[in-house]
Amino acid sequence: MTRIWAVVDAGDADVAGVLASEALRKAARSSGWDIAVEVRTSQGVLHPFDRAAVAEGDGVLLVAPADADDSRFDLQAPRRLTLDAVLADPLAAVSGATAGEGSAGPSPVKRIVAITSCPTGIAHTFMAAEGLQEGARQLGYEIHVETQGSVGARTPLTPEEIAAADVVLIAADREVDRGRFAGKRVFVSGTKPAITGGAKLIERALAEAKVQGGGASPNAAAAAGSGPERAGAYKHLMTGVSFMLPFVVAGGLLIALAFALGGIHANDDAHAGTLAHALFEIGAKGGFALIVPALAGYIAFSIADRPGIAPGMIGGMLAANLGAGFLGGIAAGFIAGFGVDWLNRHIPLPRTLQGLKPMLILPLLGTLLTGLLMVYAVGAPAAALLSWLTEWLRGMQGASALLLGLVLGAMSAFDMGGPVNKAGYAFSTGLIASQVYTPMAATMIGGMTPPLAVALATRLFASRFTADEREAGGAAAVLGLAFITEGAIPFAARDPLRVIPCLMVGSAIAGAISTTVGVELKVPHGGIFVLPIPGAVTHLLAYVAALVAGTVVSALLLGMVKRPLPAA
Repeated sequence: MTRIWAVVDAGDADVAGVLASEALRKAARSSGWDIAVEVRTSQGVLHPFDRAAVAEGDGVLLVAPADADDSRFDLQAPRRLTLDAVLADPLAAVSGATAGEGSAGPSPVKRIVAITSCPTGIAHTFMAAEGLQEGARQLGYEIHVETQGSVGARTPLTPEEIAAADVVLIAADREVDRGRFAGKRVFVSGTKPAITGGAKLIERALAEAKVQGGGASPNAAAAAGSGPERAGAYKHLMTGVSFMLPFVVAGGLLIALAFALGGIHANDDAHAGTLAHALFEIGAKGGFALIVPALAGYIAFSIADRPGIAPGMIGGMLAANLGAGFLGGIAAGFIAGFGVDWLNRHIPLPRTLQGLKPMLILPLLGTLLTGLLMVYAVGAPAAALLSWLTEWLRGMQGASALLLGLVLGAMSAFDMGGPVNKAGYAFSTGLIASQVYTPMAATMIGGMTPPLAVALATRLFASRFTADEREAGGAAAVLGLAFITEGAIPFAARDPLRVIPCLMVGSAIAGAISTTVGVELKVPHGGIFVLPIPGAVTHLLAYVAALVAGTVVSALLLGMVKRPLPAA
């Protein structure tokens, strides 16, 4: 009869350890095998067995946390599994123990679950998912990817898939809730490594992932910092921006529709009761009023998890009421987030009172801290700085307007959805809340130009591009029209030293023309498809001309610097 030896190291999870041991015994009996299970709990060792007999068995199974040291068990080449994996599929656990897989892992075929997400939830989210899926295919691994895009989570991970996974890979440019992954090995990265080298990132995740601490509790702030890297200020800011964007888009489009129906004076009291006036009220006093609180609240959420939302949003509302705008909102978000995180780590409570922390103590003390600092210390200086910045931007003429457009346009094309691109985008969308719309126009036109330019270049200079690139040119054109700059990434990745400077020049020219003319854009996304909406953009013809000029310049430069390919 097949004989299996198993050690279940439960640690503090006594109940789970006992359940896992019983599940292993039942699975072994159903297969006609004999199994001896030693359970190590916080209360002691249950059913210990003679270690000398292990050498005579057909398989050895060690059930323990992924980072546990197995040397103290004195077992030869054990098959390692987590408690979650055993509880999810005990029959597979005992079957694998007899297959001679040793310490290499649960199975020759690794199981990976992943989450991809970017601040706008559009291109990078799905490009990263495709990169990971292709990397897993190359390695022969199983993978399931949950994309947290602009319309919510697609193909969500199930508890069974998470339990059976060897590693959880989070490729995101904003903070992702990790409460589901307590006890699992988790690796955190940005989206760019997933896009450019999915297989390499998967191998790195398998080698470097660390066990996620905490649990699925209302406050997973500690768990959020236990991954491979703690999120930096940029990721916190981008998390706030990603949650803020729907308010900006909805409010901007409703205001544009109000102007389309009732004219530029649709918000006047004389139009009270009309549909146009109602749309303006919804957009301006509803959507736009929540931009800064949403930004601050979700910056705090990124840092301190759910207990940070209320202090952050209240601080953001104070910033808006004090005239500090998005600058004050950013400050409020970081004050609330780091304040709540500090309070969470430094307020000791007995286990019976831990439930009061996320629902009562942290929101109350965090709001008090954030509110007092905003009222007495941060609000007035931030309001003064925003007022100066607003007046300077509104009064820009000549060289200053030209310079701003050049910089914002070039930033949009530099890394096409990366940190530099998103920094300019965050700056421009934040100013919409202060009714400053010129930077947004330059940023969007600078982001539309690169994909359109490479698409045009593939038509004008076909001999300089491969058949695959010429075919991809049509898709890049559609993405460019929709303000998805990432459509140019495949072209830039193959020849960055030539392509990126050419694209930056065209985007800078388009942005400079836009700001010099004084184009204002009230909607932060949508590309050419939002331009026909009356009131969404000013100086429409000049804006289209700037887009055409930037596209043509970049396309011609690409034709000049790229060499013709050898004839097939």
